[in-house]
This record gives sequence, structure tokens and C-alpha cells, in this order.
Amino acid sequence: MAKKRGKKYQDALKKVDSSKAYAVKDAVQLVKDIDFANFDSTIEVAFKLNLDTKQADQQLRGAVVLPNGTGKDQTVIVFAKGDKAKDAEEAGADFVGDTDLAEKIQDGWLDFDVAIATPDMMPTVGRLGRILGPKGLMPNPKTGTVTMDVAQAVSDAKAGQVTYRTDRDGNVAVPFGKASFDTDKLVENLKTLADIVVKARPASVKGTYIQHVSIASTFGPSVEIDLDTF
Repeated sequence: MAKKRGKKYQDALKKVDSSKAYAVKDAVQLVKDIDFANFDSTIEVAFKLNLDTKQADQQLRGAVVLPNGTGKDQTVIVFAKGDKAKDAEEAGADFVGDTDLAEKIQDGWLDFDVAIATPDMMPTVGRLGRILGPKGLMPNPKTGTVTMDVAQAVSDAKAGQVTYRTDRDGNVAVPFGKASFDTDKLVENLKTLADIVVKARPASVKGTYIQHVSIASTFGPSVEIDLDTF
């Protein structure tokens, strides 16, 4: 049964020409114009990629710092000891600890957005996999969150770093800003993401790699982007 949409959504949808793909800047401006939420919506991009995620080399995962940030204040925790814990604190981490932090999470605390760990802490953090994994919070070397350079990792997270990964169907969905952002800043963030996705193309992929790209605000309808305008 099709999901019934509200009047505001239907009104916004009427302003989108579903028969065309829009130039990047026009698409971003349109998504901003038709956003009807009573809060500052997040704008997300969805890339439909020609990937077989059953193949290990076609499972994309990584992180990128958006040039204009995400518009969201990130709460960052760091699992570290000694000098590395001090580095994390000086870099602006919100919570720093080791076994005490792990115990806090095991007791149900999850009020954070990014978890970073030094490699030596991974045996402790690994025991939290069932809690952090499903929520996408598990530190991972591919996203730069398992590292000895915790200061840089904290700075990147605070500066607007986003992570990306393919779902089982080969799609990559990533937030790239807020509806309140200037159009040009959103476009710059979006193009940065598109460049990363293009560069991440596995060598084994044949044919058209990026099949479809669309963007949408939190509650608004999606707008297709003309790939040639990237």
C-alpha cells in the first residue's frame, strides 16, 4: 500500500518536474525552495551505483570533510590512554576515556555522534560491536576513526566530516548540509562528495558506474540531478 503524503508534501511535489534531471545548482535551489519543515532541514544526496556489494572490492566505505561543514554540532568521544587521551581532550573531544567509557556505553549511554579510538584500544572497543555497529558508530580505519592521530580525527569530526558506505543495493546516501545554507555552499559540498564517489570507483566495475543521483530535504520530495552538470 502506497504511503499517503500530506498536503504540504503534495504541494512541494507539484513544483518538481519528475520528467527531467536538473543541473546541480538548480536542483539544490529547488530543494531549498520546496522545503516545508518548521526546522532547519538536513539535505541528503543519494547515489545509485552500479555495484555488486557481494564482491568485497565493491563495498565502498570512507569519510570526507565537507568544505562548508554539515551544519550539525558533532559530539565526539575518544577511546585513548595517556598522552593520546590528552591530545584528544586538547583537540576538543567531548568525552575521553578507556574502560570507563566502554562501561558507560554498555550501560546504555549513546549520546554521541562520532567514536574515535587508538588501535591499542580496539580490543576494548571491539566488545561494544553489537551496540555501536548497528548504529554506525563503530570506529573503523577506513573512516579514519581508528588512528594514532586522534587530534586530527577529532578536528575532522568537528569540522564537518561525513562518512559514506554502500548499502546492500549499492546505494550511497550522505547528508551534505542544511536548508539554511547558501546554495553555493551546498553545491560545493555536494560536488566534493560526488568527486569522492567517482574516485572510489572499483576497477572491477563495468559499464555505467553512477546510474542516478537525487537530493532531498528531510521531509521534501527528491529532485534528480543531471550527471553531466557535475
